[in-house]
Amino acid sequence: MTEDKPAPASTPDGTEEIHGQLFEVGPRYVDLAFVGEGAYGMVASAMDTITGRRVAIKKVSPFEHQTFCQRTLREIRILTRFNHENVIDIQEIIRSESAAHMKNIYIVQCLMDTDLHKALRTQRFSDKHICYFLYQILRGLKYIHSANVLHRDLKPSNILLNANCDLKICDFGLARVTDPRKDHTGFLTEYVATRWYRAPEIMLNSKGYTKSIDIWAVGCILAEMFNGRPLFPGKHYIDQLNLIVAILGSPSNEDLQFIVNAQAFLARLPQRPKQPWVTLYPKAELKALDLLDRLLAFSPNKRFDLVILPRPSVLSAGVFGKARALYILPTD
Repeated sequence: MTEDKPAPASTPDGTEEIHGQLFEVGPRYVDLAFVGEGAYGMVASAMDTITGRRVAIKKVSPFEHQTFCQRTLREIRILTRFNHENVIDIQEIIRSESAAHMKNIYIVQCLMDTDLHKALRTQRFSDKHICYFLYQILRGLKYIHSANVLHRDLKPSNILLNANCDLKICDFGLARVTDPRKDHTGFLTEYVATRWYRAPEIMLNSKGYTKSIDIWAVGCILAEMFNGRPLFPGKHYIDQLNLIVAILGSPSNEDLQFIVNAQAFLARLPQRPKQPWVTLYPKAELKALDLLDRLLAFSPNKRFDLVILPRPSVLSAGVFGKARALYILPTD
């Protein structure tokens, strides 16, 4: 996140006005500056007078809409239990002491310089940068999945970066906690994820979905890092599926077993051959393209899955090998 620093209007009680909005964050946080604004609130940076570091403070007004309230509560419940260097933290939550007067919540988090979406719009990444960013994404995602949490909205704008190339996954408003002891088939089917990064099973009314939807999104992000352009920029649901099939090729009958109602639709599509990744990304390393192929398998059962111990051969495969050490293909 980049800062724009107009002179804020402050009051003795620690309230400052930023872009027409009051930030009532008390005396600890001073020198507020506008960072950005989204659907769920405004973000400002501030100096933490205790630690001497600048932080990000997100002002959220969740109680006006039930959906905002649910997403805010979901994110708070998850992130207050997480502690990982590749996942955004919650350092403090500031709220009114009285529930009757609580209209806004202020979430204090680590301040990052930008996000991957903005970075991709302004520069091209070297192979080393791509390797390092991908490794951190997979490392953070492994931690998230180890807690039985599905992020469900991984995309470049939800990947934060700083000048040291440190990376943190953020925005858990659509995340979902699953119980590995229960069968969630048929229940995890509501609308999730931005369309361009949405796994096929979400759009095809599958029998449910798993952590593999996040793996698909990582594949889309990796492809975008190669040339700065989204891989599947579909204009609508049908266009999205057509773009996927045009590159991955027509799915086999085995690949369609996870679909409930859309098999006939896919069967009617013209047969398409798979496009070699090297023709799409001729400058990318072959190891990177091999990994991309495994991340973007049409069938969720054929994508990488979490493992505790990596294969020895994977560990010796360099930086991309480090990423692959976190995820391997499922065994028969």
